[in-house]
Amino acid sequence: MAEFSWAPRSPLEKALVAGVHGARGIEAGVSLTEVRNFDLIQVMARRGKGAELAKATRTRFGIAAPDAPKAVQTPDATLIWSGPDQFLILSKSGKHTMWTLAPAFTGPASLSDQSHARALISVSGIQARAMLAKLSSIDLHAASFPIGAAAATSMDHTSVTLWRGNDRPDGLAVFNLLVFATFAESLWHTMLDSAAEYGVTVSHSEDFE
Repeated sequence: MAEFSWAPRSPLEKALVAGVHGARGIEAGVSLTEVRNFDLIQVMARRGKGAELAKATRTRFGIAAPDAPKAVQTPDATLIWSGPDQFLILSKSGKHTMWTLAPAFTGPASLSDQSHARALISVSGIQARAMLAKLSSIDLHAASFPIGAAAATSMDHTSVTLWRGNDRPDGLAVFNLLVFATFAESLWHTMLDSAAEYGVTVSHSEDFE
Protein backbone atom coordinates (compact mmCIF):
# COMPACT_ATOMS: atom_id res chain seq x y z
CA MET A 1 0.00 0.00 0.00
CA ALA A 2 1.33 3.43 -0.92
CA GLU A 3 2.23 5.72 1.94
CA PHE A 4 0.98 9.28 1.99
CA SER A 5 2.22 12.24 3.97
CA TRP A 6 0.17 15.32 4.73
CA ALA A 7 3.15 17.24 6.06
CA PRO A 8 3.13 20.75 4.54
CA ARG A 9 5.83 21.43 1.96
CA SER A 10 7.27 24.73 0.91
CA PRO A 11 6.30 25.79 -2.64
CA LEU A 12 9.96 26.85 -3.02
CA GLU A 13 11.43 23.62 -1.66
CA LYS A 14 13.01 22.70 -4.99
CA ALA A 15 13.78 26.20 -6.27
CA LEU A 16 15.46 27.64 -3.20
CA VAL A 17 19.18 26.97 -3.05
CA ALA A 18 20.70 28.62 0.01
CA GLY A 19 23.91 30.55 -0.43
CA VAL A 20 25.32 33.42 -2.47
CA HIS A 21 24.23 33.89 -6.07
CA GLY A 22 24.83 36.36 -8.86
CA ALA A 23 27.72 38.81 -8.86
CA ARG A 24 30.75 37.69 -6.89
CA GLY A 25 33.59 39.64 -5.35
CA ILE A 26 31.24 42.25 -3.88
CA GLU A 27 29.12 42.38 -0.76
CA ALA A 28 25.69 41.04 -1.66
CA GLY A 29 23.24 43.90 -2.12
CA VAL A 30 20.04 41.86 -1.84
CA SER A 31 18.85 39.25 0.63
CA LEU A 32 15.99 36.92 -0.33
CA THR A 33 14.50 34.85 2.48
CA GLU A 34 11.56 32.49 2.26
CA VAL A 35 9.65 32.46 5.54
CA ARG A 36 8.12 29.07 6.34
CA ASN A 37 5.60 27.58 8.75
CA PHE A 38 3.19 30.46 9.25
CA ASP A 39 -0.57 30.80 9.66
CA LEU A 40 -2.38 33.04 7.17
CA ILE A 41 -6.12 33.67 7.38
CA GLN A 42 -8.08 35.79 4.90
CA VAL A 43 -10.89 37.76 6.58
CA MET A 44 -13.63 39.26 4.38
CA ALA A 45 -16.61 41.18 5.73
CA ARG A 46 -20.03 39.83 4.84
CA ARG A 47 -22.33 42.18 2.94
CA GLY A 48 -23.10 45.21 5.08
CA LYS A 49 -20.99 43.90 7.98
CA GLY A 50 -17.93 46.12 7.61
CA ALA A 51 -18.53 48.07 10.82
CA GLU A 52 -19.28 44.88 12.73
CA LEU A 53 -16.06 43.32 11.44
CA ALA A 54 -14.09 46.39 12.54
CA LYS A 55 -15.55 46.07 16.03
CA ALA A 56 -14.80 42.34 16.20
CA THR A 57 -11.21 42.99 15.11
CA ARG A 58 -10.66 45.58 17.81
CA THR A 59 -12.13 43.23 20.40
CA ARG A 60 -9.92 40.34 19.30
CA PHE A 61 -6.63 42.19 18.68
CA GLY A 62 -6.97 45.48 20.54
CA ILE A 63 -6.35 47.52 17.37
CA ALA A 64 -8.42 48.71 14.44
CA ALA A 65 -8.54 46.60 11.30
CA PRO A 66 -6.51 48.14 8.46
CA ASP A 67 -8.94 50.23 6.38
CA ALA A 68 -6.34 51.40 3.86
CA PRO A 69 -3.28 49.83 2.18
CA LYS A 70 -1.19 49.22 5.28
CA ALA A 71 -0.05 46.49 7.67
CA VAL A 72 -0.56 46.86 11.42
CA GLN A 73 1.19 44.78 14.05
CA THR A 74 0.09 43.29 17.33
CA PRO A 75 2.40 41.43 19.73
CA ASP A 76 1.68 38.11 17.96
CA ALA A 77 0.19 38.91 14.53
CA THR A 78 0.32 41.20 11.52
CA LEU A 79 -2.93 42.40 9.93
CA ILE A 80 -2.44 43.23 6.27
CA TRP A 81 -4.98 45.14 4.17
CA SER A 82 -5.99 43.19 1.06
CA GLY A 83 -9.00 45.19 -0.15
CA PRO A 84 -12.06 47.11 1.11
CA ASP A 85 -13.38 45.45 4.28
CA GLN A 86 -10.91 42.60 4.03
CA PHE A 87 -7.48 41.79 5.41
CA LEU A 88 -5.03 38.97 6.07
CA ILE A 89 -3.96 37.79 9.52
CA LEU A 90 -0.36 36.56 9.49
CA SER A 91 0.92 34.77 12.59
CA LYS A 92 2.87 31.80 13.90
CA SER A 93 2.65 29.10 16.57
CA GLY A 94 -1.04 28.31 15.96
CA LYS A 95 -2.32 31.33 17.91
CA HIS A 96 -4.55 32.68 15.13
CA THR A 97 -5.97 29.85 13.04
CA MET A 98 -9.37 29.19 11.51
CA TRP A 99 -10.41 27.43 14.71
CA THR A 100 -9.24 30.08 17.15
CA LEU A 101 -10.58 33.00 15.07
CA ALA A 102 -13.98 31.54 14.20
CA PRO A 103 -15.72 32.48 17.47
CA ALA A 104 -14.80 36.15 17.01
CA PHE A 105 -15.41 36.52 13.28
CA THR A 106 -17.95 33.96 12.04
CA GLY A 107 -20.86 36.43 12.32
CA PRO A 108 -19.47 39.48 10.50
CA ALA A 109 -16.95 37.81 8.18
CA SER A 110 -15.99 34.85 6.04
CA LEU A 111 -12.67 33.20 6.89
CA SER A 112 -10.38 31.36 4.50
CA ASP A 113 -7.19 29.54 5.46
CA GLN A 114 -4.40 30.59 3.06
CA SER A 115 -1.52 29.16 5.09
CA HIS A 116 -0.45 26.63 2.45
CA ALA A 117 -1.77 28.55 -0.55
CA ARG A 118 0.80 31.34 -0.36
CA ALA A 119 4.56 31.69 -0.20
CA LEU A 120 6.05 34.43 1.98
CA ILE A 121 9.27 36.07 0.78
CA SER A 122 11.25 38.73 2.64
CA VAL A 123 13.48 41.08 0.64
CA SER A 124 16.12 43.32 2.16
CA GLY A 125 19.58 44.70 1.51
CA ILE A 126 21.06 47.94 0.26
CA GLN A 127 19.85 47.22 -3.30
CA ALA A 128 16.46 45.81 -2.35
CA ARG A 129 14.52 48.79 -3.68
CA ALA A 130 16.51 48.83 -6.92
CA MET A 131 15.79 45.14 -7.49
CA LEU A 132 12.08 45.47 -6.71
CA ALA A 133 11.82 48.52 -8.98
CA LYS A 134 12.57 46.23 -11.92
CA LEU A 135 9.46 44.19 -11.15
CA SER A 136 6.92 46.65 -9.77
CA SER A 137 5.68 50.17 -10.48
CA ILE A 138 5.15 50.88 -6.76
CA ASP A 139 7.24 53.77 -5.43
CA LEU A 140 9.16 52.14 -2.58
CA HIS A 141 11.08 55.23 -1.48
CA ALA A 142 10.94 55.64 2.30
CA ALA A 143 8.91 58.85 1.99
CA SER A 144 6.27 57.17 -0.15
CA PHE A 145 6.33 53.67 1.33
CA PRO A 146 7.13 53.91 5.05
CA ILE A 147 7.13 51.08 7.59
CA GLY A 148 3.65 49.57 7.63
CA ALA A 149 2.72 50.62 4.08
CA ALA A 150 1.12 47.87 1.98
CA ALA A 151 -0.14 47.28 -1.54
CA ALA A 152 -2.07 44.68 -3.46
CA THR A 153 -0.10 44.81 -6.70
CA SER A 154 1.67 42.69 -9.28
CA MET A 155 5.27 41.77 -9.99
CA ASP A 156 6.17 40.45 -13.39
CA HIS A 157 2.44 39.90 -14.10
CA THR A 158 2.04 37.94 -10.85
CA SER A 159 -0.39 39.14 -8.16
CA VAL A 160 1.27 39.78 -4.80
CA THR A 161 0.52 41.38 -1.46
CA LEU A 162 3.45 43.62 -0.59
CA TRP A 163 4.19 45.46 2.64
CA ARG A 164 7.13 47.06 4.40
CA GLY A 165 8.08 45.43 7.68
CA ASN A 166 10.28 46.72 10.45
CA ASP A 167 13.77 47.81 9.41
CA ARG A 168 16.69 45.47 9.99
CA PRO A 169 18.98 46.22 12.96
CA ASP A 170 21.36 47.91 10.49
CA GLY A 171 18.60 50.29 9.40
CA LEU A 172 17.93 48.76 5.98
CA ALA A 173 14.34 48.39 4.86
CA VAL A 174 12.57 45.03 4.78
CA PHE A 175 9.88 44.30 2.19
CA ASN A 176 7.62 41.28 2.54
CA LEU A 177 5.49 39.77 -0.16
CA LEU A 178 2.89 37.02 -0.32
CA VAL A 179 2.42 35.21 -3.62
CA PHE A 180 0.13 32.32 -4.54
CA ALA A 181 2.00 29.04 -4.17
CA THR A 182 1.38 28.02 -7.79
CA PHE A 183 3.24 31.12 -9.02
CA ALA A 184 5.89 31.24 -6.31
CA GLU A 185 8.62 29.32 -8.11
CA SER A 186 8.29 31.38 -11.28
CA LEU A 187 8.43 34.67 -9.39
CA TRP A 188 11.32 33.41 -7.26
CA HIS A 189 13.47 32.76 -10.34
CA THR A 190 12.53 36.19 -11.73
CA MET A 191 13.59 37.84 -8.48
CA LEU A 192 16.88 35.95 -8.48
CA ASP A 193 17.56 37.13 -12.03
CA SER A 194 16.69 40.70 -11.09
CA ALA A 195 18.99 40.61 -8.06
CA ALA A 196 21.91 38.88 -9.76
CA GLU A 197 23.82 42.03 -10.74
CA TYR A 198 23.88 43.17 -7.10
CA GLY A 199 24.83 39.82 -5.61
CA VAL A 200 22.17 38.02 -3.61
CA THR A 201 22.12 35.87 -0.49
CA VAL A 202 19.38 33.23 -0.37
CA SER A 203 18.01 31.53 2.74
CA HIS A 204 14.88 30.34 4.47
CA SER A 205 13.75 31.14 7.99
CA GLU A 206 11.03 30.63 10.58
CA ASP A 207 10.92 34.35 11.45
CA PHE A 208 9.40 37.36 9.76
CA GLU A 209 9.38 41.14 10.22
